[in-house]
Amino acid sequence: MQQGGRWLFGGPDREALDLHIGPRDRIALIGRNGAGKTTLFRLIADRIEADRGTRKTKAHTHIVLLEQEPDFTGFDTLMDFALHSTADGGQAPAEHEVEAIAGQLGIDMSRDAATASGGEKRRAALSRALALDPDLLLLDEPTNHLDLSAIDWLEGWLERYRGAFIAISHDREFLKRLTRATLWLDRGNLRRKEVGFGGYEAWEEQVYAEEARAAERLDAKLKIEAHWLERGVTARRKRNQGRLEKLWDMRAQRAAMIGPAGSAKLKLASDDNKTKSVIVAEKISKSYGDRAIIRDFSLRIQRGDRIGLVGGNGAGKTTLLKMLTGELEPDTGEVTRAKTLSGVMIDQQRSLMQPDKTIRQVLAEGGDWIDVRGNRKHVQGYLKEFLFDPGLVDTKVGTLSGGERSRLLLAREFARESNLLVLDEPTNDLDLETLDLLQEVIADYEGTVLLVSHDRDFLDRTVTITLGLDGSGKVDVVAGGYADWERKRKERPQRAGRKEKAAGDTAPPAPPPPPPPPKAAKLSYKDQRDYELLPDRIVELEAAIARGEEILSDPDLFTADPQKFANITKGLENARAEKDAAEERWLELAEQVEG
Repeated sequence: MQQGGRWLFGGPDREALDLHIGPRDRIALIGRNGAGKTTLFRLIADRIEADRGTRKTKAHTHIVLLEQEPDFTGFDTLMDFALHSTADGGQAPAEHEVEAIAGQLGIDMSRDAATASGGEKRRAALSRALALDPDLLLLDEPTNHLDLSAIDWLEGWLERYRGAFIAISHDREFLKRLTRATLWLDRGNLRRKEVGFGGYEAWEEQVYAEEARAAERLDAKLKIEAHWLERGVTARRKRNQGRLEKLWDMRAQRAAMIGPAGSAKLKLASDDNKTKSVIVAEKISKSYGDRAIIRDFSLRIQRGDRIGLVGGNGAGKTTLLKMLTGELEPDTGEVTRAKTLSGVMIDQQRSLMQPDKTIRQVLAEGGDWIDVRGNRKHVQGYLKEFLFDPGLVDTKVGTLSGGERSRLLLAREFARESNLLVLDEPTNDLDLETLDLLQEVIADYEGTVLLVSHDRDFLDRTVTITLGLDGSGKVDVVAGGYADWERKRKERPQRAGRKEKAAGDTAPPAPPPPPPPPKAAKLSYKDQRDYELLPDRIVELEAAIARGEEILSDPDLFTADPQKFANITKGLENARAEKDAAEERWLELAEQVEG
């Protein structure tokens, strides 16, 4: 298949793509931005014709494609779009089915299509696609613009779905939970492995390692150079393991400053910490009409904090973000910001990515060099850091995919001098490798980060503190990522029960005294060895778990060899238990080392 004069896949120098989709397949389609994933979807859905080869489908097979940017031209309302029949005579869904799904996704289908936001249009298109209940669903970034409750509902719907689906998604957690096979579109070739996304990264690194060994044996220097990106991806994941260890340590330190669970008041251990504060919110509130968006919220953000804001659509995340950054004033309370605070906000509208400009013009104003936070770098070398082929430096922005434009925007904004980085849904339109890169850049950023996201896995890998909004005006402050906030939410009914017992008190109980600062401890020889070796052991266990899950993904294994199935299942249980114990042990030792 060609695009813009170049072959996306197949072609004279590559094998043609072969693909078979079964009636109950649950497949993740993985590939870098610009690799041709969306084009492959359009071929499968018969929206475009292949330059070579044939497409065959079983008679009466109904295929529905959910596009990233559906066309609403000619429709008055979102419901008009959802109920239309396709030009080829395809059926329209039942209105009551659309309404039921739209209600779960939080979208008013009577909205005027011309004025609806991109997110509203995407959810309307998703309502139509699911209501059609096809034999094969092609889902292009289905979780974009969905809040956490809607994502959870969609996962449940797809688990019950009787047909097959292929999903393109940057949401790792979504893919891990739902997929049982992986298609990998890589450098014009399509690979398939009968393992869900949970085993994809181990498979990918194995393929790249084999290619590197083959290239070295042949002493093919040019071929090795062509793999700079792939080797960089593997190295980046190894470095990120070290960054995750640092993140866990930062979370432990912040947990010591946070009061009782659910409290939004951060306590400081010393006056030195006060000098590190960059934003201090004191009892701030904001209402729109009779509805309280934020109520009596206090927070002290320190230099280097990575703050994640989570909650449903309309819960108040953007309102709170604007109050913290000074774009919006609270109704009551006060926000104090450090005088030296200099922020950069990643613009989700990509408004400055003018299509007629070249990459060189966007990054370096047409020159060869770019200043990256005080360091001078050659623009082509800087492009490599953001996973671009340096040869694309004079390519026009308009020819880039949506994900590539997002990556270019990140490259430009991260070059600016700043000590506050504000990211509003930064993971939309990014491929998985770019998410790894973004995780790395955020971890190395010396300033403070405020991050709004619905991407659960990305939050768990990135933030030190999570602010959870439930829409009632209350904000929970939790040391850790999304998983930590979710765990605290489940504990809340128990805390509520304890509070009811004390309801007769006329005055609130005095808060418990802060714990004494931990004393530094010299590790024993055994403890020091564990501290140094456990991170590598955790990586080994994760790889073993991925291999075991890959073997168990064979649906015929239990029937063919029940003893092998039982042995691997038992081995997986032991590996998971050992991994959990190793992580807990390492965190205990890290607290002692940093004490």
